[in-house]
Amino acid sequence: MIPRLHEREHRPRAPLEEALGRPVSPDEGLTEYTVVANWPGLDYFTRHDEEEIWTSSEWSAHLEDPYLEHPFAVSPDDDRRAVLHIDVRLHPDDRELTGPEWSEIAHRFARAAGIEIPGVEGGCRWIAVQAQRGRLDLIANLIALDGTWQVPPADILRRLSDEARRIEQDLSLGVPGAPTMRPAVRPAPTASAQLAAVLTQLADEQAGPLAAVRGLIEHTAHRVARQPGAAGTGTAHRLELLARRLHTIQQDLDSTASQLVRPLITAVPPTTRCTSHRLH
Repeated sequence: MIPRLHEREHRPRAPLEEALGRPVSPDEGLTEYTVVANWPGLDYFTRHDEEEIWTSSEWSAHLEDPYLEHPFAVSPDDDRRAVLHIDVRLHPDDRELTGPEWSEIAHRFARAAGIEIPGVEGGCRWIAVQAQRGRLDLIANLIALDGTWQVPPADILRRLSDEARRIEQDLSLGVPGAPTMRPAVRPAPTASAQLAAVLTQLADEQAGPLAAVRGLIEHTAHRVARQPGAAGTGTAHRLELLARRLHTIQQDLDSTASQLVRPLITAVPPTTRCTSHRLH
């Protein structure tokens, strides 16, 4: 499974056309078999009394609306290119995935990319399109509902790659017998590597203890939010904030684990003469 981060764009039309493999059309309705996942706040934009299928043109307009609603929103670098595009491709020999599996993959990559924050419904708009065999496209507008710019993590590529490896293991993907990047002789783990493994386990999005606690808090928040009265709404909001803080702690633990093992990767042997500060 190979994730790829595209250069940000001003409009979602071109990324959506690339995801579909055909032009955007005002006549072509995209069902849940094509748009396999989306941001949680989308429910506010759909009708409650009937099921509605949007055309590809309507999806494009939905992703472009934040530009009109917040004409002065810019990135920390004073940039208006808010459309983020990520595509993920399976190996040709991988098995066919089901719709729920594609949906799970979409949400996991959305969290890894920082465009979906657990417990937050008012974040940025995004959809996941599965229209081509063995390929998934995530398209997001980084301008959030409140006009703020949702900045992806600085190490987004590493996070996407790490999540891809975890998904491969969880869904039994990958090609048997394929060459790996592991050395023939694996050195004994150092104390830093062992500590990093502990932190990584704590930060794990699927099986880590913090993820389990966060899931229980989010579930409780949704149940409390359905209770009548302002007290229930306030309690649900506080629980959602707690879930968000736990997610931030998981990200910090993951970053700390990477810092612990980074010197082992970038260290230059004493006998090697360093001629450049760049790694090629």
